Amino acid sequence: MGRRALILGGTGLIGRAAARRLRQAGWTVDAPGREVDRGDPGALAAAMGDGADLLVDCLCYSARDARTLVPLARRARSVVMISTKAVYVDSLGRHANSDEPPRFDGPVSEDQPTLAPAVSDPFTREGYGPNKVAAERTLLDSGLPVTVLRASKVHGPGNKRPLEQYFVERVLAGHKVVVLASRGEGVDHPTSTANLAALIETVAENPGARVLNAADPDAPKGLEISRIIARSLRHEWREILLEHDQAGRHPWRRGFVLDTSTARALGYVPVGDYAHTVQEALRDLVSSRSWQDRAL
Repeated sequence: MGRRALILGGTGLIGRAAARRLRQAGWTVDAPGREVDRGDPGALAAAMGDGADLLVDCLCYSARDARTLVPLARRARSVVMISTKAVYVDSLGRHANSDEPPRFDGPVSEDQPTLAPAVSDPFTREGYGPNKVAAERTLLDSGLPVTVLRASKVHGPGNKRPLEQYFVERVLAGHKVVVLASRGEGVDHPTSTANLAALIETVAENPGARVLNAADPDAPKGLEISRIIARSLRHEWREILLEHDQAGRHPWRRGFVLDTSTARALGYVPVGDYAHTVQEALRDLVSSRSWQDRAL
């Protein structure tokens, strides 16, 4: 009998990429969307059935969500929860969603301190990170083979809020100049859905209770990303690199880099770097009539 995976949130950005990767590897994948209510334990149990070799939850935002996942996790050989780098804090308590960006001495590893767990609205700027921490701890404390994947700026085809929009719209509008704050030096580690799917497959083959950072093998600066997108779309523009942060505030101007060495030690092999993995998303954006209408 072949291997079976159940992906909660399987029709979303990450779920689709994971489902495609696993199916290509010969897995049977059930990836329900809205037809399964994530908050209904009965519906979740029915979707799980007799069990699965892999259970992936792309919709776990709170301790409550985590508690509904535990009964399903008991019937899975390996479990993956998609989390976020927004849980990390620096020495002054700053994090990805704080008013002042965090500052770290180097790439952030999995043992970096996190926000305190909280029970609040997980869909707010202030509540997102603390609720993710609460969900992580609930699952890791279960004693089950749950791997928490802390992703960064996720990119991929079908993203409803693509950061690449910032530069793609300007290219489609024919801008001859691009203005970048702080000389385009900002770095906010991207995470390709293709690379995330590859890591999910690696975890499926190596069950265990752990936390892994999930990001692309490179972390290009805002200036590099502007060049990658312009070059990919065969566009040329003059770069104006400002010393200050009063204009040209691109989406990658604040953030930090994740250390992914632990995932690599597990056997994870990235599909490609940012320049390679972003191509499908760029084609998706350019081919969308709505994007062209908005840009022009």
